[in-house]
Amino acid sequence: MGILYICATPIGNLEDVSIRLLKTLRSVDLIACEDTRQTIKLLNRYKIKKKLISYHEHSDHKREDYIVELLLSGKKVALVSDAGMPGISDPGEKLLQKALAQQLEIEIIPGPSAVISALAISGLDMGTFVFEGFLPRQASKRMDVLKKNGEERRTVIYYEAPHRLLKTLYDLQTLLDSKRKVVVVRELTKKHQEIIRGNIDEIIERFEEREPRGEICLLIGGKIPEPLPLEVDKLIEEIEELIGQGIDKKEAFKMKARQYNIKKSLVYKYYNIPY
Repeated sequence: MGILYICATPIGNLEDVSIRLLKTLRSVDLIACEDTRQTIKLLNRYKIKKKLISYHEHSDHKREDYIVELLLSGKKVALVSDAGMPGISDPGEKLLQKALAQQLEIEIIPGPSAVISALAISGLDMGTFVFEGFLPRQASKRMDVLKKNGEERRTVIYYEAPHRLLKTLYDLQTLLDSKRKVVVVRELTKKHQEIIRGNIDEIIERFEEREPRGEICLLIGGKIPEPLPLEVDKLIEEIEELIGQGIDKKEAFKMKARQYNIKKSLVYKYYNIPY
């Protein structure tokens, strides 16, 4: 049987390729791509000549079946999207599932990812995050998604089209605290890359002055919970109760620090343990 290679490709700068990606593209029998016109730019840059077929979100099951048949006959196929990792808000998931159903060999060729790159440069919390892909085009559905995620304490990441960005920001302005942190990452890795950080009002003002263009990642900082009123005697009692249940003392301190949204050092202090 053949091998299906899931290949991440540059999200802008064509130099963001790995040696392994180039070796893979040169070795396969066929490259299935979201848009042959985009993929050919990458292949021409590195003097790679391969047979290309289109495979995109509007491809019917016959195209997937055809690729699976090639794999079953022993062919090696590389799957690429226009940019980034196939299947992540891009075509690829259905083909992958069909290949798995046939117990075909699949290899991942890791590389650029817009969502991870945007998060890494945002300055927002990277410990945990939520990726929602593209927001719905319909206003009511978009509002529903934004409202639901507005309560998230984790960083939330969306892909958004430039002509809809301001509408989405206005929606956020009506739903969230205007001081909520927002980051817009535009044209990542490209010549006109731009990272705009600020609160919702500041970001809106920025794009009311200049129309947004290009590929956009929109990141929303997590909601900061209101600190609970703290009763020290109750806190100490709760810690001792946790310890009595067999929970490690340090872990009990951490749990209460998270619960009451206070620093762990303050919990130590209240419990009269040297920090």
